[in-house]
Amino acid sequence: MEGNEIIEDLLALLPPTSLTVVIAINGNRKSKFVVKWALEKFVPEGKVMFKLLHVRPMITAVPTPMGNFISLSQARDDVVAAYKKEVEWQTTEKLLPYKKMCAQRKVQVEIVQIEADDVVNAIASEVSKCTHNKLVIGASSRSIFSRGQSLSSRISKCIPSFCSVYAVSKGKLSSVRPSDSETIGSIKDDYSDTSSLTNDPSSDTSSSQTEWTDQGSATSYRHFHSPSLPVQRFQALSAINNTLLHKRTDSNESKNSGILSLDTGQGENILSSFPSNSEAGITNSRASSFNNLVRDHQSWTSDQASTSDALPDISSGNQLSDLHKHRLEDSIKLKEWNLKEEETKELAKQEKDMYEAVKREAEYVKERAEQEAARRKEAEAKALHEAKEKDKLENALVGPLQQYQKFTWEEIVSATSSFSEKLKIGMGAYGTVYKCSLHHTVAAVKVLHSEEAHRSRQFQQELEILTKIRHPHLLILLGACPDHDCLVYEYMENGSLEERLLRKYNSPSIPWFERYRIAWEVASALVFLHNSKPNPIVHRDLKPANILLDHNLVSKIGDLGLSIMLNSENSSISTTYKDTGPVGTLCYIDPEYQRTGLISPKSDVYAFGMVILQLLTAKPAIALAHLVETAIDDGCLVNVLDPEAGNWPTEETMELSKLGLSCAELRRSDRPDLKDRVLPALDRLKEVADKARDLASSAQPTPPNHFFCPILKDVMDEPCVAADGYTYERRAIEKWFEENDKSPMTNLPLPNKNLIQNYTLLSAIMEWKSRKH
Repeated sequence: MEGNEIIEDLLALLPPTSLTVVIAINGNRKSKFVVKWALEKFVPEGKVMFKLLHVRPMITAVPTPMGNFISLSQARDDVVAAYKKEVEWQTTEKLLPYKKMCAQRKVQVEIVQIEADDVVNAIASEVSKCTHNKLVIGASSRSIFSRGQSLSSRISKCIPSFCSVYAVSKGKLSSVRPSDSETIGSIKDDYSDTSSLTNDPSSDTSSSQTEWTDQGSATSYRHFHSPSLPVQRFQALSAINNTLLHKRTDSNESKNSGILSLDTGQGENILSSFPSNSEAGITNSRASSFNNLVRDHQSWTSDQASTSDALPDISSGNQLSDLHKHRLEDSIKLKEWNLKEEETKELAKQEKDMYEAVKREAEYVKERAEQEAARRKEAEAKALHEAKEKDKLENALVGPLQQYQKFTWEEIVSATSSFSEKLKIGMGAYGTVYKCSLHHTVAAVKVLHSEEAHRSRQFQQELEILTKIRHPHLLILLGACPDHDCLVYEYMENGSLEERLLRKYNSPSIPWFERYRIAWEVASALVFLHNSKPNPIVHRDLKPANILLDHNLVSKIGDLGLSIMLNSENSSISTTYKDTGPVGTLCYIDPEYQRTGLISPKSDVYAFGMVILQLLTAKPAIALAHLVETAIDDGCLVNVLDPEAGNWPTEETMELSKLGLSCAELRRSDRPDLKDRVLPALDRLKEVADKARDLASSAQPTPPNHFFCPILKDVMDEPCVAADGYTYERRAIEKWFEENDKSPMTNLPLPNKNLIQNYTLLSAIMEWKSRKH
């Protein structure tokens, strides 16, 4: 019985058939060859689980809409978390084809992502932590010009010695670095052949030979086919038989005893013929041979029959009984595996059914969306057709807009005193603005740099828009000089909003209630542009420098040279326009427009949000949104408001601040609709501002009646005495003289049209205005 126990102990040393194979892939096109080789190599050997290991670089920065990167410490936590989740999802999508390859072979597979900069140490740590004994990697391509070790060689050196490393190139095994157990087992087989069991020195057919070669930094080996398990059993039993016969020859025991007795020395000799647990190093090829125990039972029976003459009958019977017992145990395990396989198939079926259900739902939603899009397109086409018909009817009733007044170059030069520096009132990237008097009317002349071709396009664009549309808060075009790209506008006495907010010329500050009104006026003009028919207009360069103020601080948007008319065939407010060269002013340009080149009305909304924040703070636009947002979060908004504007109402100012921040969101989809959300909110704020302005006006002294111009009905800025003896505002009476020869007050003919400056009245008006402010 001791011989049977020895065999059972030896069989118990064989490893279980369950195996985990780690496949390191980087997601390129060569990775599929590595996965395919591993499937062909390890799937036939029994129950195998694959672990797809991918190492991606550490995330140290987050991209911004400007196209650059910022460090994690400078970015918000929610932005960092969203970006990490997006990177992880993209990596998983990249690895799905390899997971599907394993699923097609009905192999359990797991995807493991590791975030590390050192690929070698990351793979080595994962193998060491989970004690995996099989690792498959792609062999790095080397050339005569490459220096140092390849990546696969460095991985092979760093992987723990208990794990075998297989390097695959182009779907074929390139090199192998065996584990310690495989190395010991291979060396043991070289020195322990069946001659030690059969006492036949010439017998070498059962030896397990291993051939080693050194390939650079990686070691590869090749196993020859070892004898099948029945042959090994026959050799072992033959050795036991020879030992027993030798013992029986030396002893005087009866031949009919039929009992196998082994003393301690014999037991040790038999055990020495087999590798011990620590020396065995049983390889996976032996494990696969053990899995074939049931299939090899027939050959084992025949081999056992050939040795029955040499062994005692009781020994053969015991061994057959033990082997039958092992066969039953293997049968039970096989049934368990079959049950698990059925469970896995059932789960896979359920997942497939769920996938089909989700797919059908997605197709249904897609179909509904296409139907809705078709209905919407049809409705838009119908609305566009109706708008065109309406325009045709209006044009038929009232006729086309009047043509602009044309000025000669000589008139422009004369009116600006040959472009005198004293008359220069503004200068930008696209032209210079001069104050002048044309046909007895104070005006502003913008001279574009016509030597550049794109400046002429801007001139034509602004001329085309301003001659077709009219709005109380859009700058009025008086005329143009087409020969030299000059535009003549109405003169705005209080300059630009930027000059007043930043106090560039020591001008009086704008009260907070006037700033509320200005925000509403700018928003109403933008809504008018975005909803113009048949072509919506996007300004593209909205900023305080392009918002002008008249003598009553009424605001008007100017500088439409960069405006763009969207396609009339797609006149929806959400329509975008592809611009290969984004233009505008830094800090006011839509981040998505700057990144993608797609322009839409929401681009003006972003710039308008920055204008609101500047109306509140009177600060430059750089990093202004971050400053206001931080102040709101810290509960100290009042610290960033312009103190020169007066006592800001707390609740309404907080509402306006949040409205400006929502308009200046980085993503276009997060910005509110200008017509449906922004303008109604500004309407409510304007009502509060109007009440505050009325209270402030009632507390100020009322100007005398003789301060008012009889024509304009407003306080005069430049009072002049006409031939009829009455005092008028100069620009008003000069405009009157262009069409009339009679007095506005007496309706009698005037002897002349001479005007005399009324300095006494001017001094009184200036004193009153100083007390007012």
